Amino acid sequence: MKSLEIIGFKRANLGKVGSQELRDEASVPCVLYGGKEQLHFSVPMFQFRDIVYTPNTYLFSLQVGKTKYKCILKEVQFHPVNDMIIHADFFEVSEDKPVVVNVPLKLEGNSIGAQKGGKVVQNLPKLKIKALPKDLPDFVSVDISHLDLGKVARVKDAKVNNFQIINSKDLPVASIAVPRGLKGKDEAKK
Repeated sequence: MKSLEIIGFKRANLGKVGSQELRDEASVPCVLYGGKEQLHFSVPMFQFRDIVYTPNTYLFSLQVGKTKYKCILKEVQFHPVNDMIIHADFFEVSEDKPVVVNVPLKLEGNSIGAQKGGKVVQNLPKLKIKALPKDLPDFVSVDISHLDLGKVARVKDAKVNNFQIINSKDLPVASIAVPRGLKGKDEAKK
């Protein structure tokens, strides 16, 4: 899994007023869970540009003061009107405990149906997986080269390596849509 380094600053003032002061200074109030105790810190808002507005999932090296933590981003809360990030939750990971994360789904291959004029439709952008931090993949791939017009690839078709997929095995991840022009030709042949 890809990793990024984040530098945070320990928060002194907790609560609504302290959080709003941080936001006014272009910082995001954050909390780190999963360790021995919760850690309240803030991160400059510009650091979230490469984290949130991308389809990738990252393992973070978070430095607050002189201490480093290995963590993942669990949740980001946005302002309902202006889409500004107002809060972020991180989860501390340890090498011996599995973690659940959403990773991007990548479709591989050129499907038979697409070659006939069909359109590839990706139903899920990400899959929820469970793995040890060292085994977290950058993405999960599904081969769609065997799909013909009107056929569907499911979660059970994904390539699994040292991780477990949490999503239902029968959930469709991609399909080959039949365009209107081809639907009429199929009915005329009958």
